Amino acid sequence: MGYTRRDFLAHLSLGFGSIAATPGLHMLTKVNNFLSRAGLSELPDDEKLGIALVGLGGYASGQLAPALQETKLCKLSGIVTGTPEKEKIWADKYDIPEENIYNYETYDQIADNDDIDIIYVVLPNSMHAEYTIRAAEADKHVICEKPMATSVEDSQRMLEACRQAKRKLSIGYRLHFEPYNQHMMHAGQNEVFGPVQQMSGEHSFPLNDPTAWRRDQELAGGGPLMDVGIYVIQAGIYTYGHLPTSVMAWDKTQDTESFTDVEGTIEWDLNFPDDVTLHGRSSYEEGGNNFRVEASEGWAELSPAYSYGGIQGETSKGPMDFPQVNQQALQMDDFARCILEDEPSIVPGEMGKRDMITMEAIYKSAETGNEIMLNFDKDSNFLDPVTD
Repeated sequence: MGYTRRDFLAHLSLGFGSIAATPGLHMLTKVNNFLSRAGLSELPDDEKLGIALVGLGGYASGQLAPALQETKLCKLSGIVTGTPEKEKIWADKYDIPEENIYNYETYDQIADNDDIDIIYVVLPNSMHAEYTIRAAEADKHVICEKPMATSVEDSQRMLEACRQAKRKLSIGYRLHFEPYNQHMMHAGQNEVFGPVQQMSGEHSFPLNDPTAWRRDQELAGGGPLMDVGIYVIQAGIYTYGHLPTSVMAWDKTQDTESFTDVEGTIEWDLNFPDDVTLHGRSSYEEGGNNFRVEASEGWAELSPAYSYGGIQGETSKGPMDFPQVNQQALQMDDFARCILEDEPSIVPGEMGKRDMITMEAIYKSAETGNEIMLNFDKDSNFLDPVTD
């Protein structure tokens, strides 16, 4: 977001000639087009949509709140926290008025606050459903951090609550707004390197803290698959542009004495039409951050592939060269634009439910040792759009 639109276009042109100007610009262009129709480069502060962050952990404090200082269509207007000590710290740092500060007991009173248009749920996974549903009942639009929930059943309840309230629901899939991943989506779905043949990816990091909530099945709903492996699943679907048909998975946990509640390591083969397979891996026992596509006329690889910044890419045609962007700022601005223009989000709740169905099947396969067929209902039969 530090680039001007002209800088952004010039930098993208260094990468892949005729196909380079497409990925990376998609969401920024939509936001800028919205602003240009009003003759603005940014909405006035009092016209920006207000976002309240629910849960002030590391992601909210380290990524979302700073990103909201760069957004053009929305702003940080409120917080919900269960830690009283954080209230003054955040109020002073981000100039949040006292009437826009809530705790989990007063959360529902947010319905009466016109300063807040969007609630961003950034809580442990098991709390996503409850706080998304209560946000919809408070007549607020919702961004829910991934994974959408800890079960397909809860995902459906969230969808129904937002539909009944006529509020939009988006999932925090930030990489749909990141240029390198957008390029993989564009190149794979448009067969820039020929038809996709095979894919592989890993997202892993050592989780050494034995007290971390991510190790608690009740709070997390699962281990590294739910936490970061979901990005590998996403990459496979949005690169190939088809829904998977079945999965075979294996629990590869090495330290079974430490990881007793959730898996420490898991691998899976996600099968797609035309014999295309994504081999995925996710672990809390080691590091890994990559995604690779083999096609009939070449290949493309991101490493690192899923980070907040510093993503890099190589292809059989040469290196990728795109600017680093603030993924979260673009993500939140695009959701604000969708609300202002009454358009659907490209990362809606239906996509979140789709991925929950896939992850539940992966866990079932790892538990039973059987291949599990994937059946997506009308709510979850959701394919990522090509970034034209």
